[in-house]
Amino acid sequence: MADFVKIATVSELPAEGEAKEFAWGAKTICVARVNGELAALDNVCVHRGGPLGQGVVLDGKLICPWHGWEFDPKTGKAVMGRNIGVPVYRLKIEGEDVLVEV
Repeated sequence: MADFVKIATVSELPAEGEAKEFAWGAKTICVARVNGELAALDNVCVHRGGPLGQGVVLDGKLICPWHGWEFDPKTGKAVMGRNIGVPVYRLKIEGEDVLVEV
């Protein structure tokens, strides 16, 4: 059975085409809103550790603010290399709570 933890409230979620960071313990989760859908990913870019939640969304891809690496927000896969990427997390909303699976 999956365990979900609260990381935010609905009012804290990013607007369309934006990403935002949310702390959960020692971990930070990136939540991006792309084409009306929310995606939750690990916040650390696999290239050089950049904060993905401080990046931008462009043409459906999440772009790291440090060196421009692009990621598919649904799969976490890096556009530059299909065999690398960041973990993605299931996300759900219950009432006003935003939860991710851990």
